[in-house]
Amino acid sequence: MSEFNNVTIIKKANIYFDGNVSSRTIKFADGTSKTLGFMLPGEYTFNTADRELMEIIEGNLELMLPESTAWKTIKGGESFYVPANAKFTVKVKSATDYCCSFIK
Repeated sequence: MSEFNNVTIIKKANIYFDGNVSSRTIKFADGTSKTLGFMLPGEYTFNTADRELMEIIEGNLELMLPESTAWKTIKGGESFYVPANAKFTVKVKSATDYCCSFIK
């Protein structure tokens, strides 16, 4: 899906890691939400509350999921799930555009 229709967008950005990661929240009529974001190269550790689907639109990174012992390379056009109440780390290799869906 390359666009979203009939949504509410929160104007205030979510800014993390000294501005190296930012996103905007999109709310849907059914109560679900997503963020559209951008990450500059660097290493970042995130915490989740809900299960998440991370879709990498453009760019590439290395991913360390909970209970993993090896880094996995993810590039534009690929996606991955992160469990709820977890911590995961990414090593962003090039500027990366993403969409994160929160799964309740």
